[in-house]
Amino acid sequence: MQGRKITSSFLILLFTSSAAFCQTEVLKSVVNNLAFYKKKQDIKYLSNAKKSVDSLIKASPDTNDVERNVYRAIVNSSILYIDSLNKLKMPPSFLGQTTDLTDRLLSSRKIYRFEPEMNYVKECLANVYVRKAFVYVNNSDFVNALQLFRAAQRYAPQFKQVNAYIAYSNNKLGNLHEAAKYYAGLIDDSAKTDYVEAASTIYKSVGDTVSALEVVKKGRKLLPNDRTLLLDEANIYNNKKDYNALAPLLPQLLDINQNNADIAFVAANCYDHLNQYDKAESLYLRAIELNSSAFDPIFNLGLLYFKQSEIKQERSKEQNLARAVQWLEKANEISPNDVNCLQVLQLAYTGTGNEDQIKRIENKLKQLTN
Repeated sequence: MQGRKITSSFLILLFTSSAAFCQTEVLKSVVNNLAFYKKKQDIKYLSNAKKSVDSLIKASPDTNDVERNVYRAIVNSSILYIDSLNKLKMPPSFLGQTTDLTDRLLSSRKIYRFEPEMNYVKECLANVYVRKAFVYVNNSDFVNALQLFRAAQRYAPQFKQVNAYIAYSNNKLGNLHEAAKYYAGLIDDSAKTDYVEAASTIYKSVGDTVSALEVVKKGRKLLPNDRTLLLDEANIYNNKKDYNALAPLLPQLLDINQNNADIAFVAANCYDHLNQYDKAESLYLRAIELNSSAFDPIFNLGLLYFKQSEIKQERSKEQNLARAVQWLEKANEISPNDVNCLQVLQLAYTGTGNEDQIKRIENKLKQLTN
């Protein structure tokens, strides 16, 4: 998990110039101290700003003085965000007090006049909650981490990374449907492969292949050249034995995985089931060339030739039967106790009239099945 900080720039709009703070003359000391902090990066100026704004509140303890309380929220949230080591010795209740103040301000009818300021406060608080949440993440306490990530989300709902953290925590807690929902919600114009794959993997783990396929297809529309998502979609179709859906993906899949024996086999098997025997034969041979010790492509190729020998084409019948025997014998060498292979090989020997081999296979099958 990366990108723990939310704000894209350090102390955004409000610290860009003192003019942003100059709402009234009475706040001048607060504004100046914040400006000094921006210039000198010394947290003593944040401490001075807090003393100034607190004195203003004490001098005029009017809880309806929105402007003064907004600046108190600005100062407090700045300290929480910047002073992560608590060098200013703020009490443990400081975060709670600041969030309570912020929530009261956000419910005020006059707060629309301070939208940039409150956006800054909310982003600072969201960062603080994320930072605290990661302390729990690092200790594998995802219950408390999730609670804090949700608090961060409340103040910065526009930052998608927080939703990714919530999804991650839910996944760790076994809240799989909730995790998948959050990951799926991240699949939009700026989708990341990791989010699509995370949602797909979770859906597949709970047996919801339909939802897994939906998120993968949505991800591929946004990321059409992504190899991981292409392979994921192909695997879903292959596992479902939906060869008609799989076939259109095969040219691209084969093109970018030319030396992958497993993918060559999957493609061959697909074409085999679609009765496109020439393509299947070629790809079985490619799979065998890439991995000559794999049983499945050798057995399937032998079976393919045997099926073709059963088609009534007398001129090629014997040739296909001989090929079937050749490859089935190789498969039998790799896996001598595979019953399916032995049974097909027995049929092939019957076609060639090889009585000795027929008896040998019969005895072998009796040993395995008794």
